[in-house]
Amino acid sequence: MTTNILFPHASFLGFDNLFQQLERAKEHQLPPYPPCNIVKHGDSKIDIEMAVAGFSMQDLDIECDKNILSIKGLKLNAADSARDYIHQGISQKKFARKFTLAEHIEVTGATLVDGILTVQLEHIVPEELKPRKITIQQ
Repeated sequence: MTTNILFPHASFLGFDNLFQQLERAKEHQLPPYPPCNIVKHGDSKIDIEMAVAGFSMQDLDIECDKNILSIKGLKLNAADSARDYIHQGISQKKFARKFTLAEHIEVTGATLVDGILTVQLEHIVPEELKPRKITIQQ
């Protein structure tokens, strides 16, 4: 059986854009900094946990535009640049990470605790898109 790139499986008609995005994602590896975890809670909630040691809330920026979640870090504290480090093992370089969110995934909050930035996401399906029971009439 041969598969077409646009329609790799007969059950997924009209998902050509999704498969193209998956192909592009394979080509681009996620940047290694800062490291992150993606944690699933039940069927509808997801947390992105990102290690941001040394960054304060003022140094971080989270933005969601359409279906792209952007998390940026830029160290704003000038006092750190005046320090005379013997060894600087805690990286404070600027970063930008982007996550493509599926339809109906919404950012519900964010926290910064003990150097871990946690962004909470939830799959919220609108009422009109939820399955509904159809009554059969006689």
